[in-house]
Amino acid sequence: MMSQRSVKPVLEKVQDQLKVRIYDQREAMGKAAAADIRAAMQRLLAEKERIRIVFAAAPSQNECLAALVQSDGLDWSRVTAFHMDEYIGLPKSAPQRFGNFLSRRLFDLVSPGEVHLIDGMNDPEAECDRYSGLITAVPIDMVVLGIGENGHIAFNDPPVADFADPLWVKRVKLDEDCRRQQVNDGCFPSLEEVPKYALTLTIPALMSAAHLFCVVPGASKQAAVQRTLYGDISEACPASILRQHSDCTLYVDRESYGEIRNG
Repeated sequence: MMSQRSVKPVLEKVQDQLKVRIYDQREAMGKAAAADIRAAMQRLLAEKERIRIVFAAAPSQNECLAALVQSDGLDWSRVTAFHMDEYIGLPKSAPQRFGNFLSRRLFDLVSPGEVHLIDGMNDPEAECDRYSGLITAVPIDMVVLGIGENGHIAFNDPPVADFADPLWVKRVKLDEDCRRQQVNDGCFPSLEEVPKYALTLTIPALMSAAHLFCVVPGASKQAAVQRTLYGDISEACPASILRQHSDCTLYVDRESYGEIRNG
């Protein structure tokens, strides 16, 4: 089981309200994020009977999820788990489905009390309504997320991101940069095979959670991380809104952060 002591970051800083922790290596970053997630889960489970967590599904989350699976002292039977997006039209057996990814890497290994998966084969409008009802029934406690190469959070790509979105779950057309990232990540063999549409939790839905843990390793994310931290807060870089959340921590490695600034 994973040690309860978190790995020390190379640097800690705060940008607006966003806490930033920079780690020497990707594995250390993932273990540190998992340790903090575990600690937050323990605190919340001491305060309430059940907690609700939304998880991202992407290769960027692998180290964090693996460490979280190894965490001891967590009563997963009192956790209600969600995920934040899903492709439209992929067969239920497709390994690229985000629900399948999280089942393989987390849900099947820790057995949360409830798991609510988005059904990308259902009628999109009906599925948005169904999943919105589940998400809004009780406030979300935690979100574990990443940032895309184009600055997206969940599938809120710049062309469709809306900081004041009235919806909680919506159908979106995926930006080509986003679809190309799925190929670069090894999830699909070619751009033509990446679905063009998806269902996603909106930015207000993600921001509604009490605690956000944003895990972003790798050199391919460096430009997005820099825009998130130092660019304007706007839908041109959807992740920039994280700087306005009251309790969000961004975990990066040296590759994703780039040159360490003192400012």
